[in-house]
Amino acid sequence: MEIQSIKNRFGIIGNSPALNYALQVAAQVANTDLTVMIFGESGVGKEVFSTIIHALSARKHNPFIAVNCGAIPEGTIDSELFGHEKGSFTGAVDSRKGYFETVNGGTIFLDEIGEMPMGTQARLLRVLETGEFIRVGSSKVQKTDVRVIGATNRDLLEHTQHGKFREDLYYRLNTVPIRVPALRDRKEDIPLLFRKFCIDFSERYKTPSIQLDEEARNLLVNYTWPGNVRELKNMAEQVSVLAQDKLVSAQELKRFLPDVPHASRLPMLAAPQQNTSDFASERDILYKLFFDMKKDVTELKKMFFDILQNPGMAHNAHFEENDHHEVLHGFSQAEPATMHGNVLASPQHIILPEHNIDHHEEVEETLSIADKEKELIVKALKKHKGKRKDAALDLGISERTLYRKLKEYNIGD
Repeated sequence: MEIQSIKNRFGIIGNSPALNYALQVAAQVANTDLTVMIFGESGVGKEVFSTIIHALSARKHNPFIAVNCGAIPEGTIDSELFGHEKGSFTGAVDSRKGYFETVNGGTIFLDEIGEMPMGTQARLLRVLETGEFIRVGSSKVQKTDVRVIGATNRDLLEHTQHGKFREDLYYRLNTVPIRVPALRDRKEDIPLLFRKFCIDFSERYKTPSIQLDEEARNLLVNYTWPGNVRELKNMAEQVSVLAQDKLVSAQELKRFLPDVPHASRLPMLAAPQQNTSDFASERDILYKLFFDMKKDVTELKKMFFDILQNPGMAHNAHFEENDHHEVLHGFSQAEPATMHGNVLASPQHIILPEHNIDHHEEVEETLSIADKEKELIVKALKKHKGKRKDAALDLGISERTLYRKLKEYNIGD
């Protein structure tokens, strides 16, 4: 089937090479029973591709169902997909067929498959390999003939490396990959799509359709569109309703575009450049941080031992710690000092020993950069409950660099 006829049939707008190639792959694989994996950002139209594959296949007269794996609670997804027996869990008052049973002979589209729990992944792998499944609470093996199409906006290969997605399932699903391009990668299609959405809106509500002047069109094309086609459609409808004039200028269009920082619109640096610069800047920052910490700790130690060696200073000493603006006043022999590690934590009184201390020996902390770096990473992960993105942000490094450090120091989740 020709690409243009597919576009006409399914209402697809655009002529970018990346889009045309994705449609070509979908058309070629449709008439087989191969498992297909659709990759793309949120809002690019991955479900449309699953519909195309089913409609052009020999299963087109059989059931088709789209399931959002991220929207089903972990405790019920097995029941939704594979069914359950009466009494198999609390609330299971009747037996129920799952999607793999009800769409037998058809196609099931598993959207956001990267959100699927590990236990459910094992069950899905068995269906893909043998066509067999077992209802929750049953011991009876059942057969099904269902074609599976998966979709995700995540990097599943990276998930497999961190134990969040089964590697065997990834390669079983990824028989034929289809990559749907982001809207910013098909800029030539943006004016066409915007015009189509505006015309659809005007026909639905019987209103004149709006148009963009040249500057507004350039502004529209150069915006990054993080929400992709879905965001473009929403904005076209906003402009259609709220624009003062039917010929929209760039100044008026700016009212409808989110205020995205300029830096986020720039292309990402190549990976090697980013890694080397990140590494160098991190090292410099860590060196300065650790040496400043060592200096502060050493000064506090010296002040403390000076008081122990000179009891007469304890009644009149006034110490000011510049960095934290805390002042320690009036030491006496009435109350014990409060210590945290090697640092005097609060201006408490101390008890002086009865015997004289002739000398003291400072015990230096480890000055290993690697040890301190590992310690900070562990603390950041603990603080953010294992969320690596938040931990990387707190540490001031990229998430890619954090992944590399976790492997380098053999830090688990």
